[in-house]
Amino acid sequence: MANDPAAKRLVWFVFAGSRGGLNRLRIISKLRENPLNANQLAKELGLDYKAIQHHIRVLEKNNMINRVGEKYNIVYFLSTFLEVNMETFEEIEQKLDKSK
Repeated sequence: MANDPAAKRLVWFVFAGSRGGLNRLRIISKLRENPLNANQLAKELGLDYKAIQHHIRVLEKNNMINRVGEKYNIVYFLSTFLEVNMETFEEIEQKLDKSK
């Protein structure tokens, strides 16, 4: 599954091929360090809470993150799908760092 071309295309699209991909990349980088809730992500990344909510919906819809908890206790973790495809994520991360 790690070399699945469809999975690789999806990861590329979510992080490099669509608007807001750089912010989603930053969110995943923070979640790799430790699980956080939306408010913590907003503070850590200096982004608007509503923007974080939008990016979280996109990441959840595309199976990049999972949530645990309910209402105000929701904490976000990396999904198994993304962990399996982490090599592709890191490749995108390196390419986007070079383009800055």
